[in-house]
Amino acid sequence: MATASRRRLPALLGRRNGAREDQSIEGTARLGERTKHLVKRLRAGEVAVIDHVDIDRIAAEELVEAGVVAVLNAAPSSSGRYPNAGPLMLARAGIALVDAPAAKLFEQLKDGDRVRIAGGAIYVGAEEVAQGRRLRVAELEREMQEHRQRIDEALGEFAENTVAHVREETDLLTGNIAFPPTRASFRDRHVLIVVRGDRHRRDLKALRAYIRDVRPLIVAVDGGADGILEAGLKPDMIVGDMDSAGDAALRCGAELIVHAYPDGRAPGRERLLEAGLDHQVIPAAGTSEDVAMLMAYEKGATLIVSVGAHFNLVEFLDRKRGGMSSTFLTRLRIGERLVDAKGVSRLYNPSSALAPLAFFMVAFLILVTILVITSPALNDVWELVWLKIRIWLGI
Repeated sequence: MATASRRRLPALLGRRNGAREDQSIEGTARLGERTKHLVKRLRAGEVAVIDHVDIDRIAAEELVEAGVVAVLNAAPSSSGRYPNAGPLMLARAGIALVDAPAAKLFEQLKDGDRVRIAGGAIYVGAEEVAQGRRLRVAELEREMQEHRQRIDEALGEFAENTVAHVREETDLLTGNIAFPPTRASFRDRHVLIVVRGDRHRRDLKALRAYIRDVRPLIVAVDGGADGILEAGLKPDMIVGDMDSAGDAALRCGAELIVHAYPDGRAPGRERLLEAGLDHQVIPAAGTSEDVAMLMAYEKGATLIVSVGAHFNLVEFLDRKRGGMSSTFLTRLRIGERLVDAKGVSRLYNPSSALAPLAFFMVAFLILVTILVITSPALNDVWELVWLKIRIWLGI
C-alpha cells in the first residue's frame, strides 16, 4: 500500500492547475549530492535537495517514483548542452523544480529541515535562506525546443569523444582485456545484463516468460542488482564499481566482479573488503556496462540481452558522460549477439503451460474410452456408474 501511494502521489500532483503552482509548498528536506543515492532514502511528500547538472531521464523518473513534492537543485537542471528531458518530466509530474546554483543550499539547509518554497524563495521557518528560479512547464518546453535546434554541438562533442576512445582505448575493440575465471559459465548460454535505467523495471516485467523458459545467466551492473531483486529474481553476477548496489544485493550470493580503472585503482573494492565479501577485480577502460557485455561476449554467450541500457544516441547524450562513447564502441564489437529487451519481449512467444496439460487430458480420455469399449468388464462397470449418475440426477 505504501508503494502504491507513493506512485499515485505524483500523478495527483500533476493534475493541479496553474493557480496551485503559485502556492507555497512545504516538506522535509533530504540532501544528497548524488541523486542516485538520495532516491533510496526519499519518502513521499519530502523535498529533494540535489546537486545535479542536466537532470537526466533516469534521475527524473526515480524522483517522481519517490513521490517528492519539490526538487531544489544547487546546479543548473538544464545547461543547454543538449535537450535533456529530466526537468520537463519533473514539472509535468507536478513536482516543483527550483534551480539555485548561486545559493549554497548544502550549507544553508540541513537534512531533516522543514522547508517552505514560495515561488523561487526557500524558507526554513520564517527565515528566507535562499533564492532560486522556479522552472515551469511552459518555460521548459520552450527551452527544450531551443536545445533541440542546437543539438549539432552535442553530436559533435560525442563524435570527438568516440574518435578519442578509438585511438586511446583499443582494448575495447581488440579484446585485450584479461577476464578472470568465473564460477558462472557463459558458454553457449543466453545472458541477461541489467543496468539501472529509466525502463529496467518494465523490461524485466515484460521478460518474465523469457526468463522462466530460457533461464538466462543474469548479470547485474551495479545498481541494476537492486532492480533484479525487486523483480523477485536473483543475479548470478554483479559487475561494477560497487557504489550503487545495495547491501542486500551484494550479500545475495552473486559472484562479485569489481570494475577498476585501467591503472588498477578500485575505490569500490574497499566496501567489499570491509564487508568481508569475496570478489575479483578487472582493470579496464570504459564503463561497467561495457565490461559486463564484453565479458559475456568473450566467454562465449550465444545471445546478450540488454535491460535498461542505452541503445540510441539520445540516451547516450542523456547520460552526459564522455565514457558513453566507449559503450557505443562496445556495441560495434559485440555486433549481432546483442539485442535490446524490447526486441526479445516482442519476438519471444512463450509456450503455453496449459497446452501440454490439455493434450495429456485429451489423450487420457481417448485411452479410457478405448479400454471401456474393448473390455466387457469395464463396459459393465461404466453402465453401472452411468445408471447411478442418472438416478442421482433424476433423469
